[in-house]
Amino acid sequence: METVVHPLLQFVSRPSPAVDLPAATCDQMDLKARRASWGPPAVLLLMLLASGSTDGYKPVIIVHGILDGPKQFVNLSMFIEKVHPGTNVSTISLYNNNKSLMPLWTQVRDFRKAIEDIMSEHPEGIHLLCFSQGGLICRAVLSMSPNHNVHTFISLSSPLAGQYGDTDYLKKVFPECLKKTVYLLCYNKLGQNCCFCSICNYWNDPHHRACYLKGNTFLPLINGEMPHQHLEDWRENFLRIKKMVLIGGPDDGVITPWQSSLFGFYDSNETVVEMKNQMFYKNDAFGLKTLDAHGNISVCVQSGVKHTHWHSNFTVFTNCIERWLI
Repeated sequence: METVVHPLLQFVSRPSPAVDLPAATCDQMDLKARRASWGPPAVLLLMLLASGSTDGYKPVIIVHGILDGPKQFVNLSMFIEKVHPGTNVSTISLYNNNKSLMPLWTQVRDFRKAIEDIMSEHPEGIHLLCFSQGGLICRAVLSMSPNHNVHTFISLSSPLAGQYGDTDYLKKVFPECLKKTVYLLCYNKLGQNCCFCSICNYWNDPHHRACYLKGNTFLPLINGEMPHQHLEDWRENFLRIKKMVLIGGPDDGVITPWQSSLFGFYDSNETVVEMKNQMFYKNDAFGLKTLDAHGNISVCVQSGVKHTHWHSNFTVFTNCIERWLI
């Protein structure tokens, strides 16, 4: 990796032509005299270091999606390190590939511990970049972690308002089912807790709203669609973030409707209702309206990007992600 030298360090890496630099030992010159001889560039550098105003970048934690793992995010990590040299990038290796089909509450528990362990090593704060199903895991972690220090939460093509579509991913999990019958498998105790049914935890059938609210034990809770004892605490925790970036596009081919990546979703006629007209937004159930009112939501829509290409597309990175990883 190329080493980048801070411009101010270039000044103090060589003696000033007008002043001889002092010896490094304390017994040869007192501290006051040495400070006076360093000159303005060195004093300015020390002031910047003390204030934290250097070119350092906050660490980035990446959480993968369904049926993939860290190896799919090598390109994304390289993009980050290319444009922001020295960035600490951690792609969490948990519930990879087929194990990503485990119930989401089980995954949230372990991802939360892994994320909090990394956060504890970086009190300056971190950025959380989460793809597809990983975005829902991160949403839950942000709600359940009272002391998290996530600065920016970047949701990359994630079904934040749910999923309802006959896609290749659905056929891999339920090969004999059509979208109109999946609710029969999902909205019960077995469907919510079986070892290969994570999609059931965010399956949102707009034609069976009551069954969804009663039988889905994950998405209605984190989106505040059902009252529960932790609702206010989760809302307060979520609002600790400084920025949320929502990324998606019409050619995704998996997230259905694709506007779910922007908190939009179908009504009972399968007409997409945008985020601001969703009840969880109007009620500010988990803090979405508050975050938006403060100007802390950024939306980036990109056409021509298939679902499995979001994290390896450099145009997506430069247009939607790069600016927020500072």
